[in-house]
Order: sequence, then structure tokens, then C-alpha cells
Amino acid sequence: MLSPKNALLGVISGLLLLLCFAKGDPLIEVFRWKQMDFYNRGDGHFSLGGSRPDRPSVSAPVVFPGRYSRSKRESLTSRDSPVGIHSRVNTGNDNANAPYIPYNNVPMGVTHFRGRLFVTMPRRRVGIPSTLNYIDLSRESRDRSPKLMAYPNFALNQFNESAENLVSVYRTTVDACQRLWFIDTGMLEYPNNRQQIRRPSIWIVDLATDRVVKRFDIPESIAETGRGLASITIDVQPGECGNAYAYIPDLVYRRLYVYHLRDDQIWAFEHNYFNFDPLAGDLNIGGQTFRWDDGIFSTTLGPQQPDGSRSVYFHPMASTNEFVVSNTVLKERSNAARSDHGNDFRVLGSRGPSTQSTMHEYDPKTGVIFFAEIQKNGVGCWNTHKPFSAESHGTVDSNARDMIYPSDLSIDEDGTIWVMSNSMPIFIYSTLDTDVYNFRIWKQRASRAKRGTVCE
Repeated sequence: MLSPKNALLGVISGLLLLLCFAKGDPLIEVFRWKQMDFYNRGDGHFSLGGSRPDRPSVSAPVVFPGRYSRSKRESLTSRDSPVGIHSRVNTGNDNANAPYIPYNNVPMGVTHFRGRLFVTMPRRRVGIPSTLNYIDLSRESRDRSPKLMAYPNFALNQFNESAENLVSVYRTTVDACQRLWFIDTGMLEYPNNRQQIRRPSIWIVDLATDRVVKRFDIPESIAETGRGLASITIDVQPGECGNAYAYIPDLVYRRLYVYHLRDDQIWAFEHNYFNFDPLAGDLNIGGQTFRWDDGIFSTTLGPQQPDGSRSVYFHPMASTNEFVVSNTVLKERSNAARSDHGNDFRVLGSRGPSTQSTMHEYDPKTGVIFFAEIQKNGVGCWNTHKPFSAESHGTVDSNARDMIYPSDLSIDEDGTIWVMSNSMPIFIYSTLDTDVYNFRIWKQRASRAKRGTVCE
């Protein structure tokens, strides 16, 4: 018979075990689509009325197609499609040059700012009317499958019209100065016909005026192509807007780029911790089994310390490990030239099995980092006030039917988590069923998401 002390210890151990596997308040589905649609498709259809918009010139020459190449690896990154995969034309006229092909539009990123949801549509296939878009929440609150509006306008999204226009955007972020930042990869990632038609570039848009205030072309000496530039994190304090730093992971070339707005300069760090984990690259998502080798994919900033420094957390996507480096290291350009970084870059540890993550973000109000976890088709969490371990990594939500491949996770200024799920492995390796909902946007307050989990 157990003593009262041992019985109490058993109860406590059981409660702790349950807490590790408990889920927080589930995410709330905000929007869902079977296929994406736009107010302006570029084909003469314009839902808001007005004059017929100019069509993008599908025959206009690209700037430098095929100039850059990279030897084919045996395994694939999330940016690749297997050889032989072609764009699907679903317009009824079998025109591969159609400006809008519904099936080919797969949303990737979602960011919320004061009533507007920014939704990105990277040009991985033909028939993408606009790569950067938004949803007006006040206007679309009753429509569960709203059309997208090009941002900041339709004309800027027509890559064939001007060398100054947008080509392909994966994810966006909003900084403390109310500016929208993103990377234009400059690449058309069409299967078997990848073209780097512009230099990859950093863009900044003033959200008060919707005007582009900065574009910085990333030199070829820093990034050969834009293939691996899928996310960006901004390090800036309110009132010091000109002194912003941008951290840009390169998942293909396994580098971390640092851009300083005030000096208009960029430099590159290399480190072994940016590489993928060969034991974590085998994935099974949405009924598809495949192997990816995505390197460093996401960065997020911890709280500001008394000395002004902040931790920069990062991870490769094909990995379950988390790493950290101080922003004071990254901000010093001379550090990038060092061959040995000593202990500047540190291993935090493993999040546990099947926790491969695309994006993650720190919430300053709760002290919790939330992870978009592709193998679990859900969202995980870690309270930064606790030691990092698999035991301290919790599950907020997991839904293998409806949340297939959470491609983006962001937290707005009010502390609300926004998640995009887009079924991308099915799109790449099989065929999406256009009679079911394939793309969804979710949300939940961070304070509620951590409830009942080990992240409390």
C-alpha cells in the first residue's frame, strides 16, 4: 500500500504529465477557401466596378532569366517541386499564360495590422494576379471566403510591366513603427523553369500612407538568388525608426543576413546551426511522405534586457532544435567575417519529436513563443521563463484534417496569434480537391492559447 507521501507524489506526477500534453484554447477559424479569388484578376474581371484594368503583358521579356542555377540535391526544400510537375490550368480555355488560374494560387503568409490582413501569394506557378494582397476585415467580416485586394495596388504587382514592380513575396511583418516589411525574392519559381528575373530586395511600406518608403536590392555578393528568402524579422525600438535592423534567414544557402536601415548595408552570417538536421527531414503531412532539407527558416526576438540586448531565437525547418544568439552579435558587421563565432550561437535544445516548425514568434505580453508545427498540423508553445526542453514544450492546437501545413504564424500588436494553413504538400506532391476547403486563416489571443498547457 502506498504511503500518503508517495501517493501525493504520484498524483502530482500525473498532473504534470497531463499538463505537458494538454491543449490550450483552440484556434478559431476566421476564413477558409476552396480556391482563392481576387477583386482584380488581371483578366478584365474587376469586382468593384470601374474601368477595365490594364492586363499584365505575358510576353514582356524578363530581365535575366536562368542566369543563376544551383546543382540539384537528392532531397528537396519546401521551395521545390519534383521534376515533371507542371502548373495546372483551370480556366476553361487551357491558356497557360492566363493572368489568373484559380488552382495555382496557394496563399503563404498572413499578417494583421489594425483591421487589415495581409496575405501573400508567392509566384510558384503561372496565373497569380498579385503576390501581395490584403483583406479589409471591416468590409469582409461576413464573408467566410473573401476575395483578395492587391496591395498597395494592382499595378505594382505586375512584374512584367516594370523592373520596379513586385515579383514574389512569401511572408510579411509589421514593425514597431507601423511599417510593413517583406522580401521580394525576384524569382518566378515555375516548375522546371525557375527564373531569377530581378535581384531579391527588401521592401518597406508606410502603413499610414500605403506608400513604399524603401527598396533595397540585395547584392549578388551576399545572396546569389532569392530562392531561400522566405521570412524577415525586424529589430527596432519605437522612436528609433531609422535605426532598424532586419534579420533574414536563407533556408537554401543556410545563411542569416542582417540589414541595417540607417547605414543601408547588409552582411551575412554563416554557422553550422543554420543547417538542417538529417534526422528530421523525413516528413508525412496531409497523407504525403517526402523529404525536405530546409535550413534556417525563422527568427524571432525575445524581450529587451536591462543592457538593451535581445535574444534572437532561430531554427531550421527540417529540425526539431531551437537555437539562440544575441542581437548585439548580429548588429556588429565585423562579427560576420569571423571564421569562429565561439559561444555566440548556442543550442537551446530539442522541442521534441515531430515539432518541425515553419514560423515562430515571441509574444511580449505572455513571454511565450508560439510555433507553427507542420508535422503536428498545429501550433506549439514554450514559455521563455522556463527551461527549454521537450517537457516544457506544449501543444496549443492540432488538427490534421483542417490545419494541414501551417505555413505562417504572426502575432499582432494586440496579442492575437494569426495562422495560415495552406495544404502545400498536397499541392506539390498530389492534387488539391477543389470541392473541399484547402486554405484557412486562424486566430486566437495568445493569453488564451497558452491556457491549460505547460506554457502557463
